Amino acid sequence: MGAKPALSLYWIIFTGSEAMKHEEVEKFITELVMPILEDTGITLVDVEYVREKDWYLRIFIDKPEGIEIDDCQFVSEKLAEVLDEKDPIKEKYYLEVSSPGIDRPLKKDNDFSANYGKKVDIQFFTPFEGNKELSGILLTHTGTDIELKRILKGKEEKNPVKIERKLISMIRPHIDF
Repeated sequence: MGAKPALSLYWIIFTGSEAMKHEEVEKFITELVMPILEDTGITLVDVEYVREKDWYLRIFIDKPEGIEIDDCQFVSEKLAEVLDEKDPIKEKYYLEVSSPGIDRPLKKDNDFSANYGKKVDIQFFTPFEGNKELSGILLTHTGTDIELKRILKGKEEKNPVKIERKLISMIRPHIDF
């Protein structure tokens, strides 16, 4: 089992023994990763188990001063030891540990709360009030809705709008280039 760093990505190929649904894998892996991150200053941002051409187990980590390749390597190696022992995944897969990047989607409550008062970009599954995309200042969120002040043609609207989260395909922090 050889590990090869690629940019800020650290990956390993595994072949496991028992089949699990991808949601179960994500939950199980989250439980395995948390003890590894204790007292490191590193936080778990997300776990994804997805099939593209091959299966990928992606672990996204972060810390206030940013993630370095050594952090990815540390988490990857520690997690690989646990995965070898527990062997929870039947399929051959690639383990990738990386930073989620500056434009990572907002998924968890902490992600949303950390972006209150900041500009976000939203993409919809189908047009919302005639727009497939929208930018605005995120004000609040619940499990079912977000509230923001829209920015149209460079101007912030006075009245906030409430949008059901089920209509949103992706919401990310806005990045000015």
